[in-house]
Parts: sequence; C-alpha cells; structure tokens
Amino acid sequence: MQTPESLNLPSFYANPDRNVAVLNYNEHFVTSIFDLVNSPELAGFVKLFLEEQRDRTPDAADPQTTFDLVTPDVYLATIKAVLTDRVDAFDRFKPAEILASIEDLYSYYRTYLRVATMTVTRNDVVTSEFMTIDQRFNDLVIRLYRTIEEKLQGHPNHVYRQVSAGSSACVLLRRLAWTMPHGYEVLKDIRFISRLMLRPPMMLHTKSNKRKGTFTATKVNPLVNFTGTEDDWFCYPAKIGESLAYLYFHRDYLASGLALANLFQLADSTEVAAHKPDLVLLFGTPGVASDTDPENGHYFYDSTNDIYVGQVPYNDQTTYFGYMKKMCLTLHNLHMIAQKRLPIHGSMMKITFANGQTKTVVFFGDSGAGKSESIEALQEVADDQIVSMETIFDDMGSFTLNGQDLYAQGTETGAFVRLDDLSSEVAFNNMDRGIYMNPEQKNARVIIPANTWPRVVAHHHIDMWVYANNYDDAVGIHRFDDQQTAKATFVAGKRKALGTTDEVGMSTTFFANPFGPVQEQAATQPIIDAVFDRLFADGVYVGEIYTHLGNDKSQDKLNESARELLAVLLAI
Repeated sequence: MQTPESLNLPSFYANPDRNVAVLNYNEHFVTSIFDLVNSPELAGFVKLFLEEQRDRTPDAADPQTTFDLVTPDVYLATIKAVLTDRVDAFDRFKPAEILASIEDLYSYYRTYLRVATMTVTRNDVVTSEFMTIDQRFNDLVIRLYRTIEEKLQGHPNHVYRQVSAGSSACVLLRRLAWTMPHGYEVLKDIRFISRLMLRPPMMLHTKSNKRKGTFTATKVNPLVNFTGTEDDWFCYPAKIGESLAYLYFHRDYLASGLALANLFQLADSTEVAAHKPDLVLLFGTPGVASDTDPENGHYFYDSTNDIYVGQVPYNDQTTYFGYMKKMCLTLHNLHMIAQKRLPIHGSMMKITFANGQTKTVVFFGDSGAGKSESIEALQEVADDQIVSMETIFDDMGSFTLNGQDLYAQGTETGAFVRLDDLSSEVAFNNMDRGIYMNPEQKNARVIIPANTWPRVVAHHHIDMWVYANNYDDAVGIHRFDDQQTAKATFVAGKRKALGTTDEVGMSTTFFANPFGPVQEQAATQPIIDAVFDRLFADGVYVGEIYTHLGNDKSQDKLNESARELLAVLLAI
C-alpha cells in the first residue's frame, strides 16, 4: 500500500508515513463546529483518509454507492447535510454506512500523534492560557464527532468516552536569543519549547523498536549540513545532569521530542536566554560524506567554542526513542569525561529501611544486564523491611572525585524502561503519567517521571557499587577482595545480550558504557583508576550481583541474590 503524501498547510501538517500531525493555533484557531467542518485543515485530512481507505476497499465495490470511495468534496458535503438536517442527506448513502466511515475517520485521526503549537510573540495571555485554549479545541472536535454520530444513529449515546479528541499534546514556543557562536547562526530562527502539556497515557508507535551500532566521531561540524527552518524544526532545551543541552529535532520526530519531557528537565527560558549550551543535538539532519556508518549518529567536539555537537540522520531506524536518549547521554558523558568525571551506566537507588538506616546502591552494567530486574527483585523480597526506594538515576549517572570526596549524581529525571522489566504494581501505578512506545511489540518501552532535577543532581554518597552479572551460574552477591580484579570486571563490561540492541550472544563493552567511555577510552581510564583507588581506600562495598538474565532467567535465583543483597545492605 502506497503511503499518501504529507499534508502541509500553514496551520496544519500531517505526515501519514510517521503518523505525526502538527496544528498551528497562531495561523488558524477554529471557534465552532461549523468553522471546523468548513476548514481547509479538515478538507485536507479527509483527502488523506480517503486515499488510505481506497486501498482497503474491495476492488468490486461500486464507487457510486460506496461512501469511502467518494471525493473529499462529496464526503464533506454529506457531513454538512447531516449536520444541518437536510432532507436529502441520505438520498445516496445510508446513515449506517456514513456512520461507519465517520467512526473510521475519527479513529484514523487519533492514530496520529497530534501536537498543537502556539508561539508567544509578546508576554500575552497565551502564556498563561495555552492549556485552556487547547482544551477548547479538544472539546470542539469531540462535540463535532458526537453531533454527527448521534444524528446518524438517531439517538443520544448511552456511554460517553472523554478521550483526547483534538490533540495529544500542546506546546508553547518562544523565540529566544542565546549566546550563539560564529557558525551557529543557522539555528537562530528555530523556536524553543518553553511550556509543554501532555495528555497521558500516550501510546506512540514508531517505525523502529531497537537501536543499532554505536555513535562515532565526525571530523566536520554537522551544522554545515543543517538546512532546517522554523516551520519544521523545534528545540527542546534540556538540563541533562548539570549540562545545558539544546536539542533540535525535525517535526517528524515529535514522538521522541515530546518523550524528552518525561526524561530530562526542561530548561527555563531564563536559563536559555544569553547562555551558551554545553551540548547541541541536531536530530533528523544528514551527516557529511566522510562519516563512517552514515545511517547512525555522530558527534563533533567544537573546541573553539567548547560545545559537543551531535547529529542523527533522518531515517526509519532512528525513530526509535533510544537514539534520541542515547545520543543525548553520549554528548553529556563526553562532556563529563572532559571535566574528569566518570560516566556510570547503571541505576542508583537511595533505600530507606524500616530500622531507620538509609543506603545508596549503584547497579552497574550494559543494556540487558539485569539492573532494573535486580531492583524489582529487591523490592519483592524486602517485604516491610524497606520503607522507600528513591531513584537517583535510572540509566546514566556520574561519579565525581573532588579531593578526597567521591560523590554520585544523576542525569535523567525520568526512566526509559522495558515494560517487561516492570512489576505490575509499578507499571499500573505510573500508567497515567507514562509515554508508551510500541506497547504491543517486543522491547516495548515506557518513559515515566522518576524524580526532581534538584534531587538528581545533588551530591550523593555511595555505600555500594555492584556489577550486574547476567552470565554466571552463581547465586547471590560477591564482594571483590582486591581492587585489580574488581576494576578488570567493571572495565571488561561483559554481558550476554538479550535483544534490546542488535547484539547477540556474549559481548564485552569497555566499562559497560558505549555512550562516551567507548569513544574516549584513553581519557576515561585514568578517571576509572582514580575512582577505584578512592572506593577501596574508603572501604566501599564493590561487588557483583548474579542476575541470571543471560542464562536460565530464573526468577527464584534472582530473588535469592536479592535476599543476599538485602542482608548485606542492612549489615554494612
């Protein structure tokens, strides 16, 4: 089936290939159902709908008597006739056939990620009322649908479902002047997201559901190939840990762009204006001819301006949110290494026990090693011995050695996790805030808020650091007696791949972190050495937990490992 071409009006953009739609309220805001039914936006979308319906309609269907085969003009004229109760409304088509098509049109529209935008030109009422404005549009769409539906079925509905009929999200945009070095002027017209309203739970579908390969350095600043405009690009200003990042993305990547809101703190306009970022990402722009693996992402260090610039190309593979998240973290980690901080691929939990003790434990390992599963198992076996578990970081953090003081910080305010990794209690408790990616597929993911930015970037003491070992048959946890064996295990980054990336079987990744340390091994190794020196000098528990995810996947054995972990945490 051939995908129809995108609809591109000043007030409405719809790309059926990516199932993304953008509404521009500044260009046109409808105020009544008759304004909506007569709008060029609806006419254009009905044309898209009918083009797709024709491919689903049997070849033997009669164009004269099949409502889904009429022209857009006839389709809309029929709807208007129904709305105005014209006596000839059903001369050609039966109410049941029209109703079935209207239901399909309504469902088809809601399969799109529909993002409403408003641009603030002055300090006007839009700033405080943008959510109210968007709700009016949603109310209008559902009122139009219900009016047509009830006229066609001949009676009021018995059950009403108050879905997000008009938009999935609403974005308030601003033009902000920031400290823009020479060569970055191509970005000056791109508007920044200053406020964002989501309508969760959001069920999003992308054309890819797995990340491949690693990001590599490029010799040329990706900005030389940037041709984006204010009409088709947005910028999400993020605080990734303590790094200020300007994340530019094409509108066809709005699924990933909006999901950032559940993962990274949105920087305030005052933090953007007149500030130079540490990181810049161009998501959906081509690389340069000399790049290795042009279908994947690349990074460039602009030494003149001390900015790390990332680039991810526009293709179907990069629609998977992992590309957005991991490129952001790669840029951040490169920045951390340059500051002599150690990027940590893992999860950090601050655990409060019923006896009044509080301990922080860091679970370390590459994707699929069993970090999340170990945390879930610990919660399951603890019963009432644990009062609370606070997530400091879910996927990436950093260790900083400041003189004799070693502390940890996080990067993300949310978590991007496999649905299969979550217990039913955690999954359902967070459902109403989640952004779900391809929930019906393997490697289905959800992005959920986890903590506040001030808590994430606070300086946290480290009580225990354990490597998630998913390949050995042992049960329990093991403390390393000597520093060199411990360091060798962590640096080797050994694991058995579970299909969360394109890797298979046993693999090794330098320091279990392909997002910065792999690219800068020589610069990372001295930081690793200094951190291990400090940990062992301070007597911090450094060990490994046997998760069994890579061999027999035994939940009983993982629970036994979690019980031993619990006992050690209470004892140290």
